[in-house]
Amino acid sequence: MRRDARALLPMLPLSLFGERMFAVSAPAGLLVNMAFYGLIFVLSLYFQDVNGWSPFATGLAFVPMMGMVLPANLVAARISERIGAPQAIALGAALAAAGCLALLSIAPGTSYWTIGAQLVAIGGGLGLLVPPLTATLLGSAEKSRSGITAGVLNATRQTGSVLGVASFGSLLGRGDAFIAGAHAVLVISAAVLLVGAAAVLAPRSGR
Repeated sequence: MRRDARALLPMLPLSLFGERMFAVSAPAGLLVNMAFYGLIFVLSLYFQDVNGWSPFATGLAFVPMMGMVLPANLVAARISERIGAPQAIALGAALAAAGCLALLSIAPGTSYWTIGAQLVAIGGGLGLLVPPLTATLLGSAEKSRSGITAGVLNATRQTGSVLGVASFGSLLGRGDAFIAGAHAVLVISAAVLLVGAAAVLAPRSGR
């Protein structure tokens, strides 16, 4: 970072962070992936270690969640045009956060039909917020820097995925401790999603 600040042609121009929407969109991407992929990791363990499902059945359990991402992606552009990109990001985050909080009822042996609707909401929320989040970050810088901004978003989102799996996994135990940890993960996931949305929605100052 110090070298980039002095370089004539830095790999990551630090001046980009002077643009508010760039400065908030990149961390928001980190928080979104932290919540989403950390939650998938925890639910995978819940389905297999707590409910005794096979790896194949566990994979099938995520089909409704992931199946909602594509159709939500397709309508995200229309929603963004109608209400604005920051509002569309907030709407997607709120939907996913609501799905997380609705999963607080899970316990050993909870029926999948009780869980499935919440997974659909989480997948739909992710599908709604990622396209406007990407567009907002890319639109926050000059077109000549679009490759840099896309790289920053990808890097922060991948970092968020790693942090989510590592930090959420550390909250889990065995038996009742696993369920208590899973409930904590759901609350944290909802919180970080809403924090990311709030940052994007905050009133602009300056550029």
